Amino acid sequence: MGMAFFGPALVLLTLFLFLPMILTFGFSFTDYFALNPKLTHFTGLGNYISIFKDELFVRSFLNTVQFVLIIVPLQCGGALLLALAINRTVHCKKYFKVAFFIPVVMSLAVVSTLWMQIYSPEGILNTLLGGLGIDAQPFIHGTKQALPSIAVMSAWQGVGYQMIIFLGGLQNINPALYEAAELDRATGWQKFKDITLPELKPLCVFVFITVTIGAFRMLVQPMVMTGGGPDHATYTIVYDIYETGTVNWEMGIASTMAVVFTIFVVILTIVQNMLTKDKEEKHADKKAKTK
Repeated sequence: MGMAFFGPALVLLTLFLFLPMILTFGFSFTDYFALNPKLTHFTGLGNYISIFKDELFVRSFLNTVQFVLIIVPLQCGGALLLALAINRTVHCKKYFKVAFFIPVVMSLAVVSTLWMQIYSPEGILNTLLGGLGIDAQPFIHGTKQALPSIAVMSAWQGVGYQMIIFLGGLQNINPALYEAAELDRATGWQKFKDITLPELKPLCVFVFITVTIGAFRMLVQPMVMTGGGPDHATYTIVYDIYETGTVNWEMGIASTMAVVFTIFVVILTIVQNMLTKDKEEKHADKKAKTK
């Protein structure tokens, strides 16, 4: 009976997950060209050497890292601030939850199209800046501002999801801890530093890792808003994999890029888990000694 329920899911996972992973790893050692697969040859580590000599791949990798460095603190910090604000709100709490969560359920293509209008030279953002006496900014049309502009939009779109997670954690904190802190005349910052943050630490680790992995997979925003430009300023590693594999049909090179990207993300996740695990163990030991 168990296999009867599990069987269909296993077949789908094999066809659309496990088999593509195995084929991708195998293709990464060949010069497989999708339009002429009969001329495929084994290249060994040749693809792995060539992609690190490819300036476009290196630049797309650096762009992706820059995007992650911008969006992770922006989205995690924004989600925590919104959760703290809504948790203290007395009236219309449900309205604020829905209002901030709506962008999460919207299509990224729709959100990107909306923000293209906001970032346009005649858009609402430049109109507001003009009212303040500030010159119009290029935003997604400028080489230096394009990537940060997309990062701000992406943080706005996804911050509601992490906000709900933090809000659930805040509501599960024992109110007696805050009451005891008030008796000790603790300030708001002391209560946040000594009670709120330690209680939310497991959630902070979860949110930090998920936002980081999600940021590395950025594809739709630059594809819709800038096409990877201007001057490849928003060209990301996933975009490079997509263009190489589905536009240029160089499946061997694209598979190599995908394998390198996967290895990097896995290593990064392991390092994050190790660092946060050590901190959690030290915090647990300190808490046990205090008791």
